[in-house]
Amino acid sequence: MTINPGTKTYKLFSALSNGERVSASQAAKRFGIKNMSAEVSRIRHSGFAVYANTRKAGNGVQVTEYRIGTPSRKLVAAGYKAMALGLA
Repeated sequence: MTINPGTKTYKLFSALSNGERVSASQAAKRFGIKNMSAEVSRIRHSGFAVYANTRKAGNGVQVTEYRIGTPSRKLVAAGYKAMALGLA
């Protein structure tokens, strides 16, 4: 599955692949994304490891930031096991 250039998903993917950490509120302001988890799921289904990290903002609110990273060995092993079982 590829991500079509010009879409909101592609804009988010470009930001994440450039090493940026993007929260849902940032994505809404910059890219017009209303459902961040759906966009992240699309990127994940394209084969990229997107991680969600929570932190406490200066005003005490929990913020979830997304980033692209290197998948752990455990995650890769789970993918291979799913393929072997015919689930993927």
